[in-house]
Amino acid sequence: MVGRLSKRLAHGALLLLFAVFLSYVISSAALSPRAYFEDRQPRPSAATVDHELALLGTDDRTPVLERFGHWSWRAVHGDLGRTVDGGSVNAEFGRRIGVSTRLLLVGTLVGTGLGVLAGLWAAVRRHRLPDRALTVFSFLVLSVPTFVLALLFKEGALWFNQSAGHTVIRYTGERTPGLTGSLATHLKDRAAHLALPAATVALGAVASYSRYQRGATLDVLGSDHLRTAQAKGLTPGRALLRHGLRTSLIPLTTFFSFGFLTLFTGAVFTEEIFGWPGMGSWFMDSAQKGDINSVVAVNLFAAVTVLLAGFVADVLHAVLDPRVRTR
Repeated sequence: MVGRLSKRLAHGALLLLFAVFLSYVISSAALSPRAYFEDRQPRPSAATVDHELALLGTDDRTPVLERFGHWSWRAVHGDLGRTVDGGSVNAEFGRRIGVSTRLLLVGTLVGTGLGVLAGLWAAVRRHRLPDRALTVFSFLVLSVPTFVLALLFKEGALWFNQSAGHTVIRYTGERTPGLTGSLATHLKDRAAHLALPAATVALGAVASYSRYQRGATLDVLGSDHLRTAQAKGLTPGRALLRHGLRTSLIPLTTFFSFGFLTLFTGAVFTEEIFGWPGMGSWFMDSAQKGDINSVVAVNLFAAVTVLLAGFVADVLHAVLDPRVRTR
């Protein structure tokens, strides 16, 4: 198993390099930092614009492969370059990574856990009212884009606060500016701001994972080892939890590795709508400004998180399926 995971890490490193290279090439072709500088008022001279682009390492007069070589050399040494506003990409990256990681982590854990439990519950009660209700709920959520769900949550929170006459639900920002108090006060405030964005990310995960878990559980319910466990005296529910759940979770690990990118994409729109200063809002702002270095940094974060999700899925697959460890 260790050898297999080591190969996966090596393949992941190669995929990361290719993803960063492709991101840099596409960003250089699609974005124009020169236009961002030329649109400033008063308009700077051509020499000033060329000087700024040279400092950023995004001068379009230099071949893209040469620019990528310089950028990657600095990135290997821990320098992701400068933003078009003159700041450090490293500093901005460090400030925003915790915000996005917190949202993705909570949304993923809550969404995956509830989705698995809901799918298991629906499979046990298949063709009954709970199963049909969960099916309708899942298809409704999956048919609505993530940014629409986020807008609905935000409008609902705004309506509820107006009806209550004071702020009950926090719906903008990741914390209250200027808040003073103890550590518990700050943690409570951040949790209140996290509720709606995390619910938006988790809702899509619940809808999708519940459908896959339901199908996987139905396949297990008719298996020989489950019938044998019931013949030995276990109740159907206890037999499913003790002997069937582990088997039904195996296909979910593969789905998790591919579905995490969808969660990340949903988090991008969620951060923008709820005013969270994370990677998603940074990406949108950077793309509008033509900030190549910042866009590549966000794509680097996305590539690392998706590849780590795939690696975690491989580890879980090996833990759940003894055949993988045996081979």
